[in-house]
This record gives sequence, structure tokens and C-alpha cells, in this order.
Amino acid sequence: MENTIVTEQLNENTINIDIASTLDIVKMLNNEDLKIALAVQKELDSIASAVDLISNNFLKGGRLLYFGAGTSGRLGVLDASECPPTFNTPFEMVQGIIAGGDKALRFAIEGAEDSCELARQDFERLNIKAFDTVVSISASGNANYVVEILKLAKEKKVKTIALTSNPSAEIAKIADVSICIETGPEAISGSTRLKAGSAQKMVLNMLSTASMIRIGKVYKNLMVDVKPTNIKLKKRAVAIVSEIAAVSHDIAEKMLEKNSYNVKEAVLQLMYKYSFGKASEILLNNNGILRKALAECSKENF
Repeated sequence: MENTIVTEQLNENTINIDIASTLDIVKMLNNEDLKIALAVQKELDSIASAVDLISNNFLKGGRLLYFGAGTSGRLGVLDASECPPTFNTPFEMVQGIIAGGDKALRFAIEGAEDSCELARQDFERLNIKAFDTVVSISASGNANYVVEILKLAKEKKVKTIALTSNPSAEIAKIADVSICIETGPEAISGSTRLKAGSAQKMVLNMLSTASMIRIGKVYKNLMVDVKPTNIKLKKRAVAIVSEIAAVSHDIAEKMLEKNSYNVKEAVLQLMYKYSFGKASEILLNNNGILRKALAECSKENF
């Protein structure tokens, strides 16, 4: 297996995992997992470059589009699906596209990762524009689907990012920014749902979270754009407003109930006794960035 992709090579540390005790099996898996964060750390410069590219395009009205097959595609869909409740983004702002469509989230679709035609169909369906950002996710980085997606994006002069575990990946040669997390041979040869998949999940978290921070969807380290769609998130919104406005949870909750749980407006209403309309206007004038809105209000009320 000398010429195979690293994730397909035999891992000498787990060569006898099939005859190990249950405790030793999970120890071996854990020991391999300990290597993931260090591998990600080596690519922080590239990850930061990708975040700058994504956030700059967000500010121009662009979208973040993840493409992948199998595990990589599922991870892209997962990260995208978490953005609306976390940052109150519209559904279309961050999207995950898996080769073979939504059915492929639960079932393996034969040949999907090898299909250039599926890539062309998905690319055309999304009507990808100049300020969108395309991310191809693939442990090997050689699947026809993700390679074709990047080629199509380059033809349209759309900014591209490659996320892979293979330094020789084809997608790494095409993308504007390449992120290669070298996690080494998997505990089970070729099972990239293990270390490679965990590394992809970590990086995708960074890409979306850091980009949202850069465009002002976080104040300090608080989720001020949270969309309170359930009891837990409503409690979180109350705690956030209480913390920033320095009021009790009861007062924060009453204001949020009154203004339909708009967190940032509630902060300005409580701190400066503004009407909802006035608070909304100030936020709009500051691109929805609470820190800038608070600075403006502080000057007005000095």
C-alpha cells in the first residue's frame, strides 16, 4: 500500500485492534483522536485566509456553499444547518450540498462521488454568483464530484476553498485557499469518518463561526443573533440580554417577550430606553453590529 493515499494506509498503532479488548479498542481510537487538534493547528494560517475570503464575500451579499460526498458531504450539511439557529442567518446564506441529494444523507448513493454530471447539475441549480464562496470537502480530495465543482467555480471566477486530508489532492491544486489537515492513517484503514471526518468538522466549525464573528454576529463572545426557536434558546437569549444590559433575568425576559425576542434591540431598549423602532434603526445604520450600535448610543447619551 506504499502508493496509496495516507488515510488508506495501514496504521501500525492499531494493527491488532481486531483482537484487542474492548477497553484497548477505545484507547486506540482515543489515542488516534488526540492527534486531530494538533493537525488542525498546523493549518491555522490557511483557515484564517479562508475565513477572510468567506466573510468578505458575506459582506457583499454572497453565500457560503459546502460541497462533498459521503461523510464529507454530510458534515457540510450539518455545519450549514446549524447556522440559522445559531446566528439567525437566512437558510440560503450557508448551504451544504451532498452528492446524490438529500437521500444521500441517510443512504449511500452509488457512483455519486464519481459523477461530474451531478456536480454540473448541482452547480447550475444553485445559480452560483461572483460573491459566493465554494468549499469542496474531501478526505482524498480526488473525487470527480468535488473536483468538477471547483473547476466550474474557477470558470465563473468564484472564490474557492479546498478542505482535504491529502497533500496531493486534486482539489488542493485548484482552489484559491487549500486547507490540508494531515491526520495520518485511520485506525481502520480508509475509514475517513474517523480522524479525517473529525478534523473536517473542526475546520468547518471554524470557517462558519469565525466568519460570522467577522461580520458582527457575535458581541464579545455572546450569541447575540441567536434565533430563539425553543425553550433552551429563549433562556439563552434572556441570559444574554441580562448580561449585556445589566438587568435581572425577569426584566430581560419581559422585554424580549414584548419585542418578539429580538436580542440586540432588547439590549438597546433596556440600556437607553429606546423604542423598538429606534433601536432597530440604530442597528440598521450600523449593519446590525451591536458593538458599533452601542458605541453610537454611548456618544448620543454622553
